[in-house]
Amino acid sequence: MRKMWKKIVLALIILILATGVGFFVFKSESKLNSNFENERAFFKNHSFRLGLDLSGGSHLIYKADVSGVPSGQVSDSMDALRDVIERRINLFGVSEPVVQVQGGGLSSSFILGGENQLIVDLPGITDVEKATEMIGQTPLLEFKIEGEEEFVSTELTGRYLEKATLEFDVNTREPQVSLQFDAEGAKLFAQITKENVGKMVAIYLDGAAISTPVVREEIKDGLAFISGYFTPTEAKTLVGRLNSGALPVPITLISKQTIGATLGENAVAAGVKATVIGFLLVALFLILWYRLPGLVAVVSLCIFIIIMLAIFKLIPVTLTAAGIAGFIISIGIAVDANVLIFERVKEEMRLGKSVKDAVTDGFSRAWFSIRDSNISNVITALILFWFGTSLIKGFALTLGMGVLVSLFSAITVTRIFLSVFNFVGNGRVARFLFSSGLSK
Repeated sequence: MRKMWKKIVLALIILILATGVGFFVFKSESKLNSNFENERAFFKNHSFRLGLDLSGGSHLIYKADVSGVPSGQVSDSMDALRDVIERRINLFGVSEPVVQVQGGGLSSSFILGGENQLIVDLPGITDVEKATEMIGQTPLLEFKIEGEEEFVSTELTGRYLEKATLEFDVNTREPQVSLQFDAEGAKLFAQITKENVGKMVAIYLDGAAISTPVVREEIKDGLAFISGYFTPTEAKTLVGRLNSGALPVPITLISKQTIGATLGENAVAAGVKATVIGFLLVALFLILWYRLPGLVAVVSLCIFIIIMLAIFKLIPVTLTAAGIAGFIISIGIAVDANVLIFERVKEEMRLGKSVKDAVTDGFSRAWFSIRDSNISNVITALILFWFGTSLIKGFALTLGMGVLVSLFSAITVTRIFLSVFNFVGNGRVARFLFSSGLSK
């Protein structure tokens, strides 16, 4: 009896915790709360984050010119380009921008023609011109030296810039911008100045020469200056732009697309409607066919859904239409685990075992099938996430998370709740409640 009370208390604790998590999921969704502005910041910062296909926005594709980058440094340059664009976009307060690199590898050579491309998704920004202007304001900083017939590009670009500072010349009081390079950039700058003493080393910004100083001696401290071409306001603006990130390689806009908010709202509504209808139909089937265990499974599924929604908010996960599809499939996987368990319990009861023993042995027998099938699902999700595009990754992420959480809900939550009903005994009523289908 004491052991039974412990199980009852544990089941109550799970229900209370699930209720609390469900309250958080509901309360933190701004669209469901008219007085949301008065809520605490904790709730304000945990709304669902919707991807471009659900919230609407701009989808931009840029081609990166890596012709001047050594082959072994292309990947690093593209990663640096992605980081720079992300920093620049974040300054404009865009919610959940997605910036990713594609191309250069064997898997994408057939799709992208071997080009290195930058994909930029800006949720909520439906003005494409504004979006492209936002990206274009990030300057390309280059250093070039004198060649036989023209200026020659060097490896020193904005990717090595550590910070830019607004200063004033001590003699002329004219504004100037100091450029401090990182350790690797300082070495490159020292080498360039050492090899070009008495020659011009030009500083290019967005393809235009803005400073053409003549090197008097090697500069070892990694410090360069831009002066004489702007007012204090212009210099301040340039400092802000450089600190937000100077592009390590030139980029060219090759595609732009606007996804309307109406389409996003319709997709969200359709996804929610499909999930609710599907869940209600599954819940009705479980209760009618599996009776008391079916009711327990419905409660377990509700807890599973609550946990998943809370995880989406807390990690946070940017939800896309594909991600919602992965979540819905994971609900089906959770149902499948419960069905396996209940069928095993039914088989044990047909052998004449008591309800308590049938539940215990049924879980033990079902565990191996559930384990193997879920391991294969997790492996599939990992492969899709590792090799897939951003669309596939959203699906794989929610599917993989759902599989793991469904294991917990089916094996732990369902088992605890079912064990609470062992007190019903082994009479005709008890066997009816734990039977299924058309059996009595």
